[in-house]
Amino acid sequence: MSVQISAADVNKLRQQTGAGMMDCKKALIEANGDFEAAVDYLRKKGAKVAASRQDRESNEGVVIAKATADGKRGVVVELNCETDFVAKNADFIALANKFTDLAIENNPASLEDLLALEIDGQKVSEIIIENTGKIGEKIGISKYETVTGERVISYIHGNYRLGVLVALNQDVAGIEEAGKDVAMQIAAMNPVALDKADVDTRTIEREMEIAKDQIRAEGKPEEMVEKIAAGKLNKFYKDNTLLNQEFVKDSSKDVRKFLNDTAKDLTVIAFKRVQLGS
Repeated sequence: MSVQISAADVNKLRQQTGAGMMDCKKALIEANGDFEAAVDYLRKKGAKVAASRQDRESNEGVVIAKATADGKRGVVVELNCETDFVAKNADFIALANKFTDLAIENNPASLEDLLALEIDGQKVSEIIIENTGKIGEKIGISKYETVTGERVISYIHGNYRLGVLVALNQDVAGIEEAGKDVAMQIAAMNPVALDKADVDTRTIEREMEIAKDQIRAEGKPEEMVEKIAAGKLNKFYKDNTLLNQEFVKDSSKDVRKFLNDTAKDLTVIAFKRVQLGS
């Protein structure tokens, strides 16, 4: 004897789980009207969908950057999906914000620790699988970054496609605007490091080799190669390290001078830039 499933029951399950109407109706039929069993059925369906879509590309999504209420710590989370259509969905954006808020509250040390945190008794990793079933696309958190400082400024650029965190060494008057300007600089200019000393050795060696090859190709004498290459490396530092970059809002100064003009000895101590799909 089949159990009669009312529209009210289907709607109640839909409100509880967020799954589609037809999925909820099928779950209740399969579970003979048992709500708990129907919820389990939907969660198992999510796991099956997740398993079937493991080989799919999930390069769309959103990047959320936020700072704690006291401004001492910031986190950035990238939640991915398969299509731009899902990425623009309000529920998907809300889910990404929920995970970011959880990271703000709990300060997990790594992405693995974030996935193990719970919301209403359910792990983030389980919520992701459940939502994979609801949405019908592969979703997942691909990046989780955090910084700390006397003041951390967060910035989201381009309709959740890029998130920036800037950690500064002071919390002074005008810091919000200055920090936002630097965050926008990072978004636009994509520095590879904070200062010259922070550029990794392999990058320096590669830049020097490229410079030397270019100089030799121009027919310059060998005794001049090293000196000219050093000049090109300095140009690389100016273009690609944050504090030495020309400040985009005032080309008469670099970012280091802009910060020092805002407040004496004000500087950036760390930054993170997360771009969707990169």
